[in-house]
Amino acid sequence: MNQGRSIRNLVSEVLAQLERLNYSENTRTTYRRFYNRLVRFADSAGERIYSEGLGNRFLQMNYKFDMNSYKASLHYSFRNETRFMRVLGDYQLHGAILRRRTTRIPYKRTPQFEEALKGYYKECVQRNYSESGMRSRVYRTELFIDYLDDHGITSFSSLNCHHLSEYIRTTAGYHRKSISAILTTLRSFLTFLYLKGYHEKDLSGNVPKLKQPHYPGIPSTLKPEDVRRLLMSVDRGNPNGKRDYAILLMVARLGMRIKDIKEIKLNNLNWATKSIDIVQHKTKQRTSYPILDDIGWAIIDYLKNGRPKTESPHLFVRHNAPFEAFGTNANLYNIITKYTRLAGIKLRTGASHGMHSLRHTLAGILLEQGTPLPVISEILGHMSTISTGIYLKIDYEGLLKCALDPDEVFQHD
Repeated sequence: MNQGRSIRNLVSEVLAQLERLNYSENTRTTYRRFYNRLVRFADSAGERIYSEGLGNRFLQMNYKFDMNSYKASLHYSFRNETRFMRVLGDYQLHGAILRRRTTRIPYKRTPQFEEALKGYYKECVQRNYSESGMRSRVYRTELFIDYLDDHGITSFSSLNCHHLSEYIRTTAGYHRKSISAILTTLRSFLTFLYLKGYHEKDLSGNVPKLKQPHYPGIPSTLKPEDVRRLLMSVDRGNPNGKRDYAILLMVARLGMRIKDIKEIKLNNLNWATKSIDIVQHKTKQRTSYPILDDIGWAIIDYLKNGRPKTESPHLFVRHNAPFEAFGTNANLYNIITKYTRLAGIKLRTGASHGMHSLRHTLAGILLEQGTPLPVISEILGHMSTISTGIYLKIDYEGLLKCALDPDEVFQHD
């Protein structure tokens, strides 16, 4: 859209847009300083128009990396510089700042946009979407509305296929799953606009459908000895360590999901039957986990010597005031990364190493022990053995037994 604009004008427009979107003064100052250095570099190189090549040369000279190497190595040391450069390129191509987070003080959209967004939110509630699912849909819808607002569209009635096409172009380079989710949300929102009278036509049919075959990847796991090293690295002499040790044990030994662990309340602990009785967050099914001896003693140690005095009914709480339950979106990723580092565990590049990797490891151990899939499915809290079936990919011993001997096959041909 702005390919012909000089780099100075492009920078001025981006900074003005950041101000309109209520980015903080400190953030805008950081952007401005970075862009000033980029402009000076462009002047010294005799370049008037911004291009990706110019940006890469600037990054190489000043930060010893470029956009391509950043993507390849997944290195996060220069994420701010990468973000600054992407914002400039996005605005040049699409006339909008894309992939941005919600600011602390959200900017005001046109009243009609705000009204429709609230209506769509209520529609999602009525459809009984999960909390996380509804949050994702509303967030994607907000980004679409922000895109329209950036391009001066003040009424949904003026929305046409060209606007949709231009918006869909902004998803180029996204992961296939992300594109599919964006398109699904867009179709849903456009149908809502038609049914509620915001637009005379149902434009959802103009949004392309992206086939998304279900080919789950190989789950990331740890070696059993690495799990032992991980647990041994926890300093159980301090309150944080007592809490973290109990949480890690519950994931590694019981395969519990983090959302369920965060929701455990003191009255869910049934010491008479040595069980934890809860309703699973994901499946909404009531289930009971055994309080194994090591888990039981870890919980007792935490309750007696680690848990701060608090009125919270939850078992595990934050150790920074106010001493309340973990936030809804807290995935406790920092806990496992801390002890993975302390234990000196080396992970393969690109492998996921969050709390879920401990569930995957437990599934792998159970498979090696010959545990039937339905039993593993019940332990992990899966609704179907289809979900559990992906763990067959990590049962290497079992897969080796399925290998065919070519010579034997040819002999019986």
